[in-house]
Amino acid sequence: DFSYTNDPQKLALKNVSFSVKSGETVGIIGGTGSAKTSLVHLIPRLYDATGGTVKVGGIDVRDYDMQTLRSEVAMVLQKNILFSGTIKDNLRWGNPAATDAELMTAARQAQADEFIQRLPDGYDTYIEEGGTNVSGGQRQRLCIARALVKQPKILILDDSTSAVDTRTDSLIRTAFKEEIPNTTKFIIAQRVSSVQDADKIIVMESGSVNGIGTHDELLATNTIYQEVYYSQTKGGKIADEA
Repeated sequence: DFSYTNDPQKLALKNVSFSVKSGETVGIIGGTGSAKTSLVHLIPRLYDATGGTVKVGGIDVRDYDMQTLRSEVAMVLQKNILFSGTIKDNLRWGNPAATDAELMTAARQAQADEFIQRLPDGYDTYIEEGGTNVSGGQRQRLCIARALVKQPKILILDDSTSAVDTRTDSLIRTAFKEEIPNTTKFIIAQRVSSVQDADKIIVMESGSVNGIGTHDELLATNTIYQEVYYSQTKGGKIADEA
């Protein structure tokens, strides 16, 4: 359980329980206000659970040194911020000791290398405060690359591919699967296509787990998942025909 006000009568998360194997990809889907973000914030201890425990590697997160825990977790938000400086400066924010080759590998995995290479100064291109001189999708990919440079044990993407097209989103997920198989990945998304190939998908509703399963299992059994999936695929077909 979790409450922002420490009030057991006002729980943001209620009776949430699941386990994840190392290296698995976990999709998290649910409507606005279903507490998807609150859930993942408990992993690096941005907040502490009000009741029950969150364990990483079988150890209560509260028993870790905070810096040690957070150094192994990378979180990419929907509106992550870039700061003024070169692309290299921004990418090294997670790991100042990263080599140029490591920066390029992370950028390639995040599908950012191609557009970076097209910029006049490549990786030495200057980024304005807040990343105002790159597009929303480019900004998200740079933030994902920055998280990957950190080489985290746990990677959390909180709706952080919302501004990229579905093909690029798919390429990012394929790179995750093939190139960082040992990293445990949590992907919060609005699009079913962003999570449907996850090892397990958690459907959240009003702070509780409404269902857990694979895409096929949830499509057969979970009403919320069915509604989201069919509304999105039906909309896609109409758009394609138009």
